[in-house]
Amino acid sequence: PGDFKSPRDSEGHGTHTSSTAAGREVAGASYLGLANGTARGGAPYARIAMYKVCWAFGCSSADILAAFDDAIADGVDILSVSLGFPWPIPYLEDPIAIGAFHAMRKGILTSNSAGNSGPWPATVSNYAPWTLTVAASTIDRKFIAQVALGNGKVYNGLSVNSFDLNGTSYPLIWGRDAANYSAGGNPDVARYCFPGYMNSYKVSGKIVFCETLWDGSGILLANGIGTIMADSSFPDFAFNYPLPATVISTEEGQQILDYIKSTKNPIATILVGEAWVDAMAPSVVSFSSRGPNPMTPDILKPDITAPGVDILAAWSPVAPPSMYYNDKRSFEFNIISGTSMSCPHASGAAAYVKAAHPDWSPAAIKSALMTTASIMDAKKHDDREFAYGSGHINPEGALDPGLVYDASEGDYINFLCKQGYNTTTLRKITWDNSSVCTSTEPGRAWDLNYPSFSVAVEDGQQILAIFNRTVTNVGSENSIYTASMYIPTSIGVTVEPSVLSFSKVGEQKSFLVMVYGPPITQQPIISGAIMWKDGIHVVRSPLVIYTILPGSTYSSSYSLPHKTPNFEGLSMYHKNGILTGK
Repeated sequence: PGDFKSPRDSEGHGTHTSSTAAGREVAGASYLGLANGTARGGAPYARIAMYKVCWAFGCSSADILAAFDDAIADGVDILSVSLGFPWPIPYLEDPIAIGAFHAMRKGILTSNSAGNSGPWPATVSNYAPWTLTVAASTIDRKFIAQVALGNGKVYNGLSVNSFDLNGTSYPLIWGRDAANYSAGGNPDVARYCFPGYMNSYKVSGKIVFCETLWDGSGILLANGIGTIMADSSFPDFAFNYPLPATVISTEEGQQILDYIKSTKNPIATILVGEAWVDAMAPSVVSFSSRGPNPMTPDILKPDITAPGVDILAAWSPVAPPSMYYNDKRSFEFNIISGTSMSCPHASGAAAYVKAAHPDWSPAAIKSALMTTASIMDAKKHDDREFAYGSGHINPEGALDPGLVYDASEGDYINFLCKQGYNTTTLRKITWDNSSVCTSTEPGRAWDLNYPSFSVAVEDGQQILAIFNRTVTNVGSENSIYTASMYIPTSIGVTVEPSVLSFSKVGEQKSFLVMVYGPPITQQPIISGAIMWKDGIHVVRSPLVIYTILPGSTYSSSYSLPHKTPNFEGLSMYHKNGILTGK
């Protein structure tokens, strides 16, 4: 129900992501006045081809593979894929990894969402090294809907609230005091304001305080005016609701509850939403999936972070604009969050680089985006590069990176063979009978020409890793690059040679990086960076060192039950009594 048996978008996700990547300029765009201004995609003069692979039941692997085939045959330049599996699966079972491999072979870069399972570690999805994996970071605005109580206190809640109560105060009640016993409810259930369990006679015409985040439908269906929800689970982004609503912290919720209990006739109002400046931006949002790479620890994932919080973009007019799936309002723009929203930002930036350098390979474009990324503030992120990868995307800098780390299909085949694949299993990915693993001896992925460095150390072992890398000059004809680094004092790093001299564009130079240090056990991530500088360019690659348990299963033979991939846009809707992330 609700699906169109056509490419038409009934959910809003595809419209939002495609317009973010390459939508043309639209003046006066907003969500009912919020985020008002001129909207445009990252590459507004690009052309968009959309392939519908997801339906109400989810996303079929066969449809995903067919869409990759069609996109490749249609001659696209960049693929933006805001989909992902909720847990690790081997490359040969992952239709996104397989499809992206075939795209890479044809010179097409695939940009992927990192996933919305953060801040838990090792939750990143789309970790194939031939794809660009994008985390989500905040932007310099946030949406606030204030709550004003009858005692004069005001609380700043998070909400994309377009409803204006004109400052009028309404009776304020606690959801626990409005249980619908006829429906099987009780105070312990009603405190959360779940739909169907609220007493409509007590809720009607009132603002209701609820002790968890929900989609607002419980109060809406009981004829309430609005809802104040106390939940500290989502502290850094806003949802959209079908009625006046806002989300405050659990601590502030206790203060409101104290007011309700201590006042004979408590009242409150919810103010219309406003866009406030977020001076702490950018930082990686709480829901963005984190590393380390759950399948190949020698490859740092995510690769990069991009804006994915409170993003205004186009919206299907038949799609519900709020968390409530039965919201019948219709809008041409909407504000939502997710790594689905950060992925098309990176896709648009990749198209921007591709337009300037049409002969660059997918790996070269990816390298340019990673090595020129803006440095993130490690003090805001305990998980450091596991949150943001190489840093925050910087499209303009990526046009002139100086050097790139290039890679070909053969390099990725060699990588897979070292991950334990044999000729038979390799061909399940390549679909090419000429693909052969000449050696199936397992090895580390340190020889893959990747723009970052990852050292996974078994607990109690010494730090020792040797990386082979090759850079291609895409800057000035005659240039000399000198290696420099930022590394904690307990770690030793040598780069040989430490000076690279180029005499022409396209020339390649190889170097060796050795990382060594004392035994480490149960340590948090240790991070630094290796940089090549010529006085104009700074080609920066992060270096991470972290511990893993002895015997940890980090190989392509690791198999979990096959599951259907999910949208990576972070919206919620209530369906059959279940709150589901889409």
